[in-house]
Amino acid sequence: MRASNAAKKELFFQTSTSSLLFLYLAFILALLIADALYPNLGDLLKAFRSREMLFAIKLSLITSLATTFFSAIIAIPSAYALSRYRFPFPTLWDTILDMPIVLPPLVAGISILVFFGTPFGKWIEGLGIRFVHTVYGIVLAQFTIAAAFAVRACKAAFDDVNPRYEDVARSLGCSRPLAFWKVTLPLARNGIIAGLIMTWARAMGEFAPIIIVAGATPFKTEVLSIAIFMNLSIGRIEIALAATLILVFIAFFTLLLFKLLGGKLYLR
Repeated sequence: MRASNAAKKELFFQTSTSSLLFLYLAFILALLIADALYPNLGDLLKAFRSREMLFAIKLSLITSLATTFFSAIIAIPSAYALSRYRFPFPTLWDTILDMPIVLPPLVAGISILVFFGTPFGKWIEGLGIRFVHTVYGIVLAQFTIAAAFAVRACKAAFDDVNPRYEDVARSLGCSRPLAFWKVTLPLARNGIIAGLIMTWARAMGEFAPIIIVAGATPFKTEVLSIAIFMNLSIGRIEIALAATLILVFIAFFTLLLFKLLGGKLYLR
């Protein structure tokens, strides 16, 4: 009898937890299906071919790829250092590194804007590269958020590589830099690629810091997320939904590729 009651309780628990899982999955699917079915197909295709949409797609690709490149330059060595070295006050540095991830993106945008109002920020723009209300500002806004994701994803990849492989390489005569290039980096390759793919997707979908730093100027700083905002605000639903579907498509296949490559989307 006790065994029977225990089995019933376990079945009830399994059923209830699974039901909540699939209920939430159904909710997400309902949102995605609504996005796909709401617009008229002819109007949607026309929106995809519009000059504004083509500009937004092109600018989004250029800026997000530039952001991913700069993020990789920072993230790979930074992640290796976090994974292999021991620094004083590690909790403090981890907390600062995670700030761009935890802070609302709107706050990040305001912080960037305020920075360029300081003497140092004015000096940087005085060198000839302006960020406020320019395409460079888009890249900077994306980079501020996305680079933190890149560091965390790359660190997870390096953490999965046993340091003994490096030690063996060094015992055979390799220097630490050579062991990094010849041993650690190739072993962590899939995780790093997965992390940079997620970084690119994050940059593609960024909105709040971009509109604060670069503004919302048609055919100048109009990336896909800005195109959604501007067209929705004036009632051009078809173009807004076309941009939305592009970002949904990117998010789905990016996550799928990320998981296939063995990427880990958690913080360490």
